[in-house]
Amino acid sequence: MSIFEAGMLICFGASWPISIYKSYKARSNAGKSFLFLAIVFSGYLLGITHKILYNFDAVFWLYLINCLLMMVDMGVYVRNMRIKPKPARDG
Repeated sequence: MSIFEAGMLICFGASWPISIYKSYKARSNAGKSFLFLAIVFSGYLLGITHKILYNFDAVFWLYLINCLLMMVDMGVYVRNMRIKPKPARDG
């Protein structure tokens, strides 16, 4: 197990709940990009795949937790898109 890999995942993992909370409360996606979230999510999936295929250790669980948090963040992003006020049409 790499202590540096674990530390990186712990640091990233600490940031996702803050991001989720702020987006949920603000009901806005300002400053967020779904493409960015999808790319980071893909990176976590690749990390999980590597751990399963080549080097299964405790860090797998950190990847999994981060991946689940990312799924929640992406869900909040979609929710915020749906509740975003529609622009009024003059007509």
